[in-house]
Amino acid sequence: MEHRKIPVSHILHQQESVLTVSGPLSPDTLKGLQMHPDLDAFRKPREQLEALIEIAGLPEGRVVAAVADNMIAGYVTFHYPDELELWSQGGMVDLIELGAIEVADGYRGMGLAKLLITSAFEQEQLENCIVFTTEYYWHWDLKGSGLDVWAYRQMMEKLMQTVDMVWYATDDPEICSHPANCLMVRIGREVPMSSQETFDRVRFRQRFMY
Repeated sequence: MEHRKIPVSHILHQQESVLTVSGPLSPDTLKGLQMHPDLDAFRKPREQLEALIEIAGLPEGRVVAAVADNMIAGYVTFHYPDELELWSQGGMVDLIELGAIEVADGYRGMGLAKLLITSAFEQEQLENCIVFTTEYYWHWDLKGSGLDVWAYRQMMEKLMQTVDMVWYATDDPEICSHPANCLMVRIGREVPMSSQETFDRVRFRQRFMY
């Protein structure tokens, strides 16, 4: 399968800040950047930068980042699901996970998250893939946003809908462990029916146990 990596770039002006949103970035480009200290939702900023560099080096991996003065202010990642997760059990080469999206506190509210995600889908780069994301409430910045779990869930759904990702049902135990968790999916126009059927079997594993 072809992993299309077509460089895209946008300039975003916000008050005194000028941000460049671009990607997919190469490992070498990322090595020359710093991580904003507020980007610590998943791990420490330095460790997160190392993770981005690793993802960017994967054949299927892609990192789109917003950069201001050589500092990453936000990013989104795409890669194969972890081999220990349910989603890898179908062995699908065209199933890609939107793994993480994060924007530093001082850069929120300017549409940066939307621009990061939409940039990743430009020029039909992911039309030959099923892209999914698992939304877990324990990853959400409820304190910093001031939102409750339902308002945050609504915000995340609205964000994912900007690239035509929609809610899909699943019996995955982690997602089912809390009603605010959800699975969002976008099936590219070029994805064969055989892959869609395999994905359906992956997201409903429990029904084969009875």
